[in-house]
Amino acid sequence: MALDPEDLYEVDSDVPDLGGAVLLHYFDGFMDAGSAGKLVAEHLLSSSEHRVIARFDIDRFFDYRSRRPTMTYSIDRWEDYDAPELVVHLLHDADGVPFLLLTGPEPDHGWEWFCTAVRSLVERWGVRLTTGFHGIPMGAPHTRPLGVTAHATRDELVGDHRPLPNRMQVPGSAAALLEFRFGEWGHDASGFAAHVPHYLADSTYPSAALHLLEAVAGATGLNLPDSDLREASQEAEAEIARQVAGSEKVADVVRALEQQYDTFMEASSKESLLAESVEHMPTAEELGSQFERFLAEQNGGDTPER
Repeated sequence: MALDPEDLYEVDSDVPDLGGAVLLHYFDGFMDAGSAGKLVAEHLLSSSEHRVIARFDIDRFFDYRSRRPTMTYSIDRWEDYDAPELVVHLLHDADGVPFLLLTGPEPDHGWEWFCTAVRSLVERWGVRLTTGFHGIPMGAPHTRPLGVTAHATRDELVGDHRPLPNRMQVPGSAAALLEFRFGEWGHDASGFAAHVPHYLADSTYPSAALHLLEAVAGATGLNLPDSDLREASQEAEAEIARQVAGSEKVADVVRALEQQYDTFMEASSKESLLAESVEHMPTAEELGSQFERFLAEQNGGDTPER
């Protein structure tokens, strides 16, 4: 017997009319370089009043033994349990326009069930667009403009974002499958991946989150305040600049990455990407590992968080 999607979640009884709203989503557990997607989700929840209007049956999707939730033990008893939640929040943008944010751990199993359940909610509420966001590591310096890769179920939803120049097979994710299935079902869906310098991929990098927020706002038409993220970005960039200025060795690494980036951008504007040779340049991985070691040395062995 097929599972009824409505058995997978509970919905509040007082949900307002959401016809034409946007559903944003971010799931913990998949790739998120620079914690870019996590920062955006946290920023949205901290900058707007919100409430949970739908809650998924977490036991259907969560593997407790692979991602053991935290419990607090105090003296002679268990005091607290940090229960995982997969929920839909109702928020409003700066103009009072309602939108939705689906957050929680990425489902460990039951992906098709999950996609069907989200589809049920989207059709129930009349959602016009679902959009995901996260960060990906990229061999580019932090001193050059950050890129954002966009993908969607229709070309019109991608906008002016520059596409990746090739076709590739990558590990799947619940968010990617959700977008893929929505395309098959005739629903508009899109996603954004901020390019994070890979030597900062394990840090918290607000600049990437800021670019993601701008991309999401542009694609959805939502008026999303960014002052907190912008301030955090400026502080993080200043700290990175301070560390670079403090070491000629790491400054050389950054200059080499800049040269590699500029060479690629110049070549990509010509007829052939092979117009310029980069044969004798260090690879992005080699340069990034040097920078990463430098940052760790400056912070007692741990890459700093901004």
